[in-house]
Amino acid sequence: MSAHDHVPPAADPAQGSESGHSAEPGPGTETATTPDPAPASPATAPDAAGRKLPRAVGVALATAGLLAVTATSAAVTVAVGKPESRPAVAATAGRAVAPASASPTASPSASATATATTPPPAPVPAPTPTSTLQGSVSGARHDGDLRYFLLPIPAGGESYGPADGMPLTDEEMIEQFDDGADIMRVLRTLGYKDAATRTYRTADGKAEVTVTLLRFTSATQAEFFAKNDTRDLPAIEITGDPAAHGYIDKPKHQAYTGSMTGISSQGDVQYTVDVEVKGAPDKALLSELMKRQRDWLTSGR
Repeated sequence: MSAHDHVPPAADPAQGSESGHSAEPGPGTETATTPDPAPASPATAPDAAGRKLPRAVGVALATAGLLAVTATSAAVTVAVGKPESRPAVAATAGRAVAPASASPTASPSASATATATTPPPAPVPAPTPTSTLQGSVSGARHDGDLRYFLLPIPAGGESYGPADGMPLTDEEMIEQFDDGADIMRVLRTLGYKDAATRTYRTADGKAEVTVTLLRFTSATQAEFFAKNDTRDLPAIEITGDPAAHGYIDKPKHQAYTGSMTGISSQGDVQYTVDVEVKGAPDKALLSELMKRQRDWLTSGR
């Protein structure tokens, strides 16, 4: 697993221009020189440089007495940085001016000028999409659309892709493992049913969170898969989720990307939470996310 460094290039300033003009004297008149206008200030237009940070996850899965599968490095690239800004709402101001009139026989007088300015309308907040997904919890069983059980995006967070998340096809599951179709044989042996995932960026723009859920036919099978889902990385403790184990990948420099992974299960659902941040990750963030995901799967709300 590695993190690629990327340093935004420095902005190139655009240079302004200087201009001057002198009036030639006419015959029989005194010489008058029109001074050169002040030089124009240079305008600087820095180039906006985006930054992409990689996401790489290595997975090793061992099945007791059934199949021995070693799965490693599923690489997914996601964009980090400032999202494209929404276009500002422009308000048009109307201005009405009464014409001035003058009389040749009377002292010139200017008529009053009436100016009316229309205030800009108040900005209208973007409507929050309403999810139509349905799900319910009955003991250890989770019924309905699996995407319903994905950890809700916190206020101000921004989803990559559909806000409801995406179901994962068998082909997409195979792409997550180097062993290819063998992983589907393992999953089906364990009673695998379906999977879903969603990636979002936090409101402060400092972290990207990916949550992936796998649903099985029983809690025992989900727990078995979770316990045997490991990473070749330093282990970290996760508080607030007693069934979880976690891993951390610290970057060599603070300018690089660090990542954390938490793995656990609740009922018939195994869940993985991946977090990417700039610099050294704080495991407290992962612990909080794992606890919230567990609570959501436990109650369904």
